[in-house]
Amino acid sequence: MNYNYSMQKNRPWTLFLSMVFFFLLAAPCTQAAIVISGGLTHEKETPAGTEYKGVIEIQNKGDKAQEVKIYQTDYEFFADGKVMYGEPGKISRSNANWITFSPKRAVVPPNETVPVYYTITVPDDQTLSGTYWSVIMVEPVPEDSPESSNPTSPDAGNVTYGIKQVFRYGIQMVTNIQGKGDSKLKFLKPQFKKDYGKKILEIDLENIGTLWVKPDVWVELYDETGVFIGKFTAENKRIYPGLSGRFKVEFTDMPEKKYKALIVADCGGDNLFAINVTLLIK
Repeated sequence: MNYNYSMQKNRPWTLFLSMVFFFLLAAPCTQAAIVISGGLTHEKETPAGTEYKGVIEIQNKGDKAQEVKIYQTDYEFFADGKVMYGEPGKISRSNANWITFSPKRAVVPPNETVPVYYTITVPDDQTLSGTYWSVIMVEPVPEDSPESSNPTSPDAGNVTYGIKQVFRYGIQMVTNIQGKGDSKLKFLKPQFKKDYGKKILEIDLENIGTLWVKPDVWVELYDETGVFIGKFTAENKRIYPGLSGRFKVEFTDMPEKKYKALIVADCGGDNLFAINVTLLIK
């Protein structure tokens, strides 16, 4: 069992300012007619040198046809809250260049579903190990957008300014190399924060292994004499290799004093990581 005790990140046009909301959970927004059926993560474990196929189903729950565009990005996130959707195929563990898909644009009729077929060809490279990932975006194209294949702007001939909400869905495309890779986490320094009157312990974890992990994180709290007080849990989340996540544990109802604590991150199997710390709740 592994333990980590380190404390160690010339045509009329309309200009729109777009506020983009990116969904990584499979809960459709009621303001958008387009939803993605079957979940927003497509994951496969396979050896190097193989090819596999799949389909993304775009469903239109509205009462009028909706045009969509489909494109790729890379995807990175960090414990400090920074999220980046960069040019596809640029990060070291991107599988974007392995993926072909069609169509890249479609019109989804009302109450119907349009499939996007994809093929992932994993290179025959025996040095590949662990998890590789990227994102396929599905973004509705408003009728009054300059991008629309059939623009119907009521303000044709005028330059107008406004705010347009654009909802897009990101489907995480994940490839795990079969039989290769390791799970390893690094604890960064935990710290207390006050959040709307709540006492929150922020636990930052960096994935320094080669496989994605989704650890169960909790804190076992003891008084200064070693008597067990309770177990406090955080919501779990996925962390890809080289990235980091922040896990929050609430101690609002605990008396303000010093405690001993064991912080645990359980990735399953023998992949259990922990640190002993002294906590001053105040």
